[in-house]
Amino acid sequence: MDNSPNSSYLVVIDSRVIPEVFVKVLEVKKTIANKEARSLAAACKQSGISRSAYYKYKDYVFLYDEQHNQRIVTLYAVLKDRPGVLANVLSAIHSSDANVMTLNQSVPVDGVAPITMTLKLNSGNYNEDDLKSSVKAVDGVVEVRVLNRE
Repeated sequence: MDNSPNSSYLVVIDSRVIPEVFVKVLEVKKTIANKEARSLAAACKQSGISRSAYYKYKDYVFLYDEQHNQRIVTLYAVLKDRPGVLANVLSAIHSSDANVMTLNQSVPVDGVAPITMTLKLNSGNYNEDDLKSSVKAVDGVVEVRVLNRE
């Protein structure tokens, strides 16, 4: 292990054993991200820390990124240009315990519209092929391909 003063480690520590200010910084970050406070000052006050404490630790304290337990998949699909097809595709994705990170849809041409979606697969039991099959089964889906797996 590198013990130099400039070394940096990514560690996971139970919140019960870290200084309370770190947990409060995380609360402020979440409050700001969810727009549950009008300002940073209000978020800090709501969490019970000073703005200076927030600024001191904000660049060093992060929630464990659940992506470590999730897989990222990029799907390409061609959909018929009919009302409800995209909504039904999104419903199939939701039923597959996946979360849409990005969705790009092109203008329909010749009655079909290509889309590209980047998804997080949340369930450890669900794989890309099952997701692809679920989307392909939606009425109005012409084609589905997995472009990328992470």
